[in-house]
Amino acid sequence: MGIKQALKSLDAFPRAEEHLMQKTRSGAVVSIIGLAIMATLFLHELQYYLSVYTVHQMSVDLKRGEILPIHINMSFPSLPCDVVSVDAIDMSGKHEVDLDTNIWKLRLSKDGHIIGTEYISDLVEKGNTDHKHDAEKMVKKVKQALADGEGCRVYGVLDVQRVAGNFHISVHGLNIFVAQQIFEGATHVNVSHVIHDLSFGPKYPGLHNPLDGTDRILRGPSGTFKYYIKIVPTEYRYLSKEVLPTNQFSVTEYFVPMTEFDRTWPAVYFLYDLSPITVTIKEEHRSFLHFITRLCAVLGGTFALTGKITGSLDVQVFGSIDKIN
Repeated sequence: MGIKQALKSLDAFPRAEEHLMQKTRSGAVVSIIGLAIMATLFLHELQYYLSVYTVHQMSVDLKRGEILPIHINMSFPSLPCDVVSVDAIDMSGKHEVDLDTNIWKLRLSKDGHIIGTEYISDLVEKGNTDHKHDAEKMVKKVKQALADGEGCRVYGVLDVQRVAGNFHISVHGLNIFVAQQIFEGATHVNVSHVIHDLSFGPKYPGLHNPLDGTDRILRGPSGTFKYYIKIVPTEYRYLSKEVLPTNQFSVTEYFVPMTEFDRTWPAVYFLYDLSPITVTIKEEHRSFLHFITRLCAVLGGTFALTGKITGSLDVQVFGSIDKIN
């Protein structure tokens, strides 16, 4: 008997006799509200436990000799496709012409509707010609396209060496004499553009490319746009242990207006460099122990609070009854 009594003395949850307990309407209302709050908090904690969060880690980039894919999707509302060319140059100044590179040009009407398609098989010196008849024919064709308000959409993938360099979209592929006949001067080349998508690899959850949706429409003199891009090699690791190698980047931009004395032609340049640091992003699940700890805290706190509120209401009610008596 002594042991049983000792165990009873350790009971932290003593219960009163049934005839000493009294149920009230106010207690019922508080209990219902408390249960609703606890159910809401339970669902919130369950959703928080089931959600995936990411952990970022940084390390030195050890990759060498790989290909850097550049995904391009841009529109030039004031340049016909016949004069638009794409060129890529690495840090040594050598042109990168890859036969496996896939670049397409879509002819756009004045209203932005697609009216034709052209595939660029050779990115460099696309429009060069030595035949006078062909040159005259091209000049006439392009002038008619300019008069009709034709534009061009350029999209596809450039596969370049994984070193610093640049790629640009311009009229540099034209013979300079042909370009002079078409535009009658570099200041009349309107390189207004809209960047629908520009990325350096596949996209992962939460990735935001800062140039997506950028539009630069010239209202005054033409000029050269320069985008300075810092590429950060990135690995995204899914919960399934699948690894997605890609890149994210930051960018600053600069515009150089043209003058009548400039010997260069307007263009849109993307000058990129690679960071020596690679970022690893890992998907993680929260531990079950963490979930139980938070659940006990919120449910226990709500239960204790409703008990306090019920006790306060009972004290006020019974105090009022005593005063009346």
